[in-house]
Amino acid sequence: MQLVKTSRDALLRPLQIVSGIVERRHTLPILANILIRKDGERVSFLSTDIEVQITTHAQVGSGNEIAATTVAARKLLDILRALPDSGDVSLTLANKRMTVQCGKSRFALQTLAAEEFPTVAQAEKYNAKVTLPQKTLKHLFNMVHFSMAQQDIRYYLNGLLLVVDGKNVIAVATDGHRLAFCQVATEQEFPRQEVIIPRKTIIELQRLLDESEEPVSIEIANNQVKLSFADIELMSKLVEGKFPDYTRVVPKGYKNNFTIGRDALLRSLQRAAIMTSDKFKGVRCIVTPGSMKVSSTNADQEEAVEEIEIDYGGDSVDIGFNVTYLLDVLNNLKSDSINIALGDANSSALITVPDNPDFKYVVMPMRI
Repeated sequence: MQLVKTSRDALLRPLQIVSGIVERRHTLPILANILIRKDGERVSFLSTDIEVQITTHAQVGSGNEIAATTVAARKLLDILRALPDSGDVSLTLANKRMTVQCGKSRFALQTLAAEEFPTVAQAEKYNAKVTLPQKTLKHLFNMVHFSMAQQDIRYYLNGLLLVVDGKNVIAVATDGHRLAFCQVATEQEFPRQEVIIPRKTIIELQRLLDESEEPVSIEIANNQVKLSFADIELMSKLVEGKFPDYTRVVPKGYKNNFTIGRDALLRSLQRAAIMTSDKFKGVRCIVTPGSMKVSSTNADQEEAVEEIEIDYGGDSVDIGFNVTYLLDVLNNLKSDSINIALGDANSSALITVPDNPDFKYVVMPMRI
């Protein structure tokens, strides 16, 4: 039975959408497959790793039959990428094998029964529904994602806190050494909801979301979040646990603050970082009236010193930071200048954008 007959690109796009979360090695071999369901011309493609599930649809079906099967996601994707742009591709199902044909090229792939494929059950009740433009949600994630922890034993840090509160949608991420906060205002109003979305889901959404005004619907349940946009539906389990109180982490009332060009500081830190080692990424920042000196040394007694003129008349502060944490935020901000507020050598620093209260970045000091 012929499942699909269409151009290579029309088939490649939905496969690229769903294949991002597919893991080659899984305790359940069938999860290396994608589920293909055909109902007439409408064909759905579904992948899952048990935690996250992505579904997309395309009008690429051939004939009026209803059918379903699963096939190795990476193999099918690799085959389609290797085929020429021109000419139609057909997928045919017979005797538990799928045949991929394009011109004089033919591939036979093993399939596994669709009934054995474990799909994520949809939550019975969603407590809140938020609609945002895709580019707004992508911006929220881009501004904080770099602060998420990776494989931390405090599992609730391996994700992003999404807060819906009144007319604001807030994203917060922290790994215990730094914290990023970003919020956007909406026309809608909601009772407060807080959920922790896993790191893998956030990275996948950054890949899938467009820089467009097209809407994305976010539905929040007690143990699941569902996002629907374009012809994509993504469902993800939530991380259980209590996220740290970010309002207590953000310092207030620092007297020592100054504005500095983002690009000038970024270039200075990139140069200073050359002299750091893989094991020790510390840079020393000495802020005095009129200047900020950035220096780094390594075990071979090599040294880098950078000096930037600043409009500052506060106390002298000698403080160390992990240079990676500073580079991460400067690379993601798009503003021409940033504001840095400092306490003393043992207090965290606060980085903000002038005239924009919607973004805050807190970074802990480092002993140099």
